[in-house]
Amino acid sequence: MTIKGLLRKQIIVSMNNDNIVKFILNSSDHITNINRVLKNIKLEIKVDYICSETSGIVIVTNKVASSLNLQTIEKYVKNLNQIDSENVETS
Repeated sequence: MTIKGLLRKQIIVSMNNDNIVKFILNSSDHITNINRVLKNIKLEIKVDYICSETSGIVIVTNKVASSLNLQTIEKYVKNLNQIDSENVETS
């Protein structure tokens, strides 16, 4: 799900608490990797930061994400070895 606020754009990824902790531990690496993937396929969107919430993680971007952006980020998150992809869900 994307939510456009006044100054920010958000992608909400639902996951369980174990996955949230594992993902946030390396969030700076994930930001770098996601931005590299987006740049490699010539997309103009970039991830600014990642934060956690009770129901999952919030990925804040510089622009509103298109469906291709969402699919790319979802694929990256689900392909991580350290998290259980069965408990990851993007809207």
